[in-house]
Amino acid sequence: MRTVIVYESLFGNTHKIAEAIAEGIRTQQPDTEVACVPVAEGTASLIRKADLLIVGGPTHMRGMSSGMTRKMGVGGEQKKTPDLHVEPGFNGPGLRDWFHGLDKPPGSASGAAFDTRAGVRMAGGAAPGIARRLRRHGYRVLATEGYIIDDTQGPPRAGELDRARDWGASLSRQLVA
Repeated sequence: MRTVIVYESLFGNTHKIAEAIAEGIRTQQPDTEVACVPVAEGTASLIRKADLLIVGGPTHMRGMSSGMTRKMGVGGEQKKTPDLHVEPGFNGPGLRDWFHGLDKPPGSASGAAFDTRAGVRMAGGAAPGIARRLRRHGYRVLATEGYIIDDTQGPPRAGELDRARDWGASLSRQLVA
């Protein structure tokens, strides 16, 4: 079985969650081939080989990020923290752009969506929009999940990485069943 995890991350939080999901899949199914890549590396040839495509990104303004919200987010945080760590490629194409180039899967393929979000009421989430786009592209969506980040720059709230590992393992079990 092949799994590809494509993520968009600004400050590294979504990246950490994506890696934890990958770890959960590898633990559950050690013979599974898992690629965990930033959105810029989610090429058509890599995706085409996947039995399971998991896509995740940060929540901006209660939904998926855009080029404008990424610039606003990083610009605002750089004013507070001049030596701010941002992920390589943060200012490149995001998930919205990536979905425009996503091909329909050959045969039947499964997908899942996740996001990172603030732990406040009415924060919204990017996962529903990601799942909707996966369905439009022909994927059978197994699940969506949101992970809480303590602050804009992170880190993920205590226990969220464990929850992400468990979610990855459960996705792997669903696919095998």
